[in-house]
Amino acid sequence: MKAWAIALVLASAAAAPAYAAEQAAPLTVEAAAAIAPNRFIWADDAGLEPVSVVVSIADQRAYVYRGQTLIGVSSVSTGTADKPTPPGTFPILQKKVAHKSNLYDDAPMPFMQRLTWDGIALHAGRNPGFPASHGCIRLPAAFAKKLFAVTSLGSTVTVMDEPFAPADGWTPPVPEPDAETAKANLQIASLERR
Repeated sequence: MKAWAIALVLASAAAAPAYAAEQAAPLTVEAAAAIAPNRFIWADDAGLEPVSVVVSIADQRAYVYRGQTLIGVSSVSTGTADKPTPPGTFPILQKKVAHKSNLYDDAPMPFMQRLTWDGIALHAGRNPGFPASHGCIRLPAAFAKKLFAVTSLGSTVTVMDEPFAPADGWTPPVPEPDAETAKANLQIASLERR
């Protein structure tokens, strides 16, 4: 994709409104059910607790938590039946504002947050509200930008096949780091310092 097109996607992410961004009442999973495709709610209090994300393939929603408080919810577009989004709990392995796909003709993947080394990531992209990606989790551009700003390497993303219905006191799971991931994170950190 041309540089002007990438700039347009990034500019639209900066200019797009945060639907119900300054919500006074606590955000609930039930309120999330009414979100239309390519829409989101963001109610972050900018606290200090770690951020985690739950993606429900069945709901086509992403739920963002700061500690145990739901701070954002968005429609998503996950992988199709022939190129599914894998379920599991993943640490964010890499973050890049203006990433291009290594697999699909340099397709832009703004606000990319890598979940696996074989090509699965959260990123801004076409978000019709149903599975339409090659396995990645596409987010509305403005939501992808907000999420990118509050996560860090190692933040957890849990992808589940079933609808999301957290019980009281639900705590996001913490993935067990493996040796390969730890080594890759060290390599990325040393490259980013250059």
